Amino acid sequence: MFTPENLDVVMVSFEGPDQYSQAGGLGVRARELCRAFAVLGFRTTLVFVGDPDKPGAELEQGVQLVRWGQQISDRYRNGVYEGELAKIRDLTASLPDALIESIIQPAAEAGRITAVLCEEWHTAWFCRALSDRLYALGLRQNAVLLWNANNLFGFEAIDWPVLEFVASITTVSKYMKHLMWPYGVNPVVIPNGIPESALVEVDMSAARAIRAAAGTPCLAFKIGRFSPDKRWTQAIAAIAELRTEGVPARMLIRGGMEPYGATVLAFAAECGLDVTDWYEPVADAGGIVRALTETEGAPIVHLRRFLPDQVVTEINVGATAVVANSGHEPFGLVGLEAMAAGGVAMVGATGEEYARPYGNAIVVETDDPSEIASALRGLVEQPALAERLRLAARRDAADFAWPIVIDGLLERLRFMCLHQHVVLPTGSAPPPA
Repeated sequence: MFTPENLDVVMVSFEGPDQYSQAGGLGVRARELCRAFAVLGFRTTLVFVGDPDKPGAELEQGVQLVRWGQQISDRYRNGVYEGELAKIRDLTASLPDALIESIIQPAAEAGRITAVLCEEWHTAWFCRALSDRLYALGLRQNAVLLWNANNLFGFEAIDWPVLEFVASITTVSKYMKHLMWPYGVNPVVIPNGIPESALVEVDMSAARAIRAAAGTPCLAFKIGRFSPDKRWTQAIAAIAELRTEGVPARMLIRGGMEPYGATVLAFAAECGLDVTDWYEPVADAGGIVRALTETEGAPIVHLRRFLPDQVVTEINVGATAVVANSGHEPFGLVGLEAMAAGGVAMVGATGEEYARPYGNAIVVETDDPSEIASALRGLVEQPALAERLRLAARRDAADFAWPIVIDGLLERLRFMCLHQHVVLPTGSAPPPA
């Protein structure tokens, strides 16, 4: 079995914990998975494309953070994905030797294995370069390489036979596994997870204050990138339908900077819904209370500033439902986080394999706005149903706490080492037949 005494962990990801480095769920995954490894006692390093104004390396919550390519990020101030091709080239050219010298070789000399977890298409070339360099130095048997897909982005640029040769390919759901079969690969499914802190009881006074400030029995919340995949227009049309039927439904939204956002807001106007932008900083639940009370009952309140994790959690509980109704969702961390908090998650029917329809969540099967409108009306009219879903959601979300996911990952790592001809630590070899 792999333990902190015989295994070091390195994650290589474009996204990371810096606000500069977060554009979606990958930054949260990288931050929380690495922190969970560190809490379990593993020497853990997260290499990511970080804020150019922060230290190049620092220890944070037990994780050694390494911000790579800061000289390039300094030229591209609009976030991690601006100038991404230059950043990919730099990562591929310069990181392998640095990792070998600082982590992999010292670990090998001490009798430890290094697991290198590579995230998304940006790291596919790095993965090959690292494997080749390790082989040239006689160290390939001391490091097990994993490459993980969280989405289908960039797949057309990947040399799949090469990537499958140099690394074990993983993904986050059976849904993604099936989407990857046409590329000639059969990845191992290791689900996403949530930190154990996500399961801590939420301050109900904050949640109740948000609920009261909404001034309606039907407050929906939708957060995510502005992308057609997220089915923003379906959610907005559902709010319009409810209001036409006499239900004074409102929705808090927090999108990204994507151009599709203009299409979403224009669609709301076409539906006859006023959208009020809220630019004030939101530091706590009081900021959301103000956004709801000072916008005079606006059907759509568009939160335009960064939301702290704790505030998102409190909205998740205070809202009637968290509308995460994606038509394509590789895993669906938003829905799982809502469930963990004790919210009612309304998710799509793709990679959200943690959701049981009306068992612990609401699963939207179509793109018809009436399906969402009907489900929201049901939650308003049947408080007992909503309460049952909230209780089951918290219970079932606990199965996806990162320590549980890591246990499964470490067991799969044994097989991956055998597949890559990596020398297993003493005591990790399978028993003789």
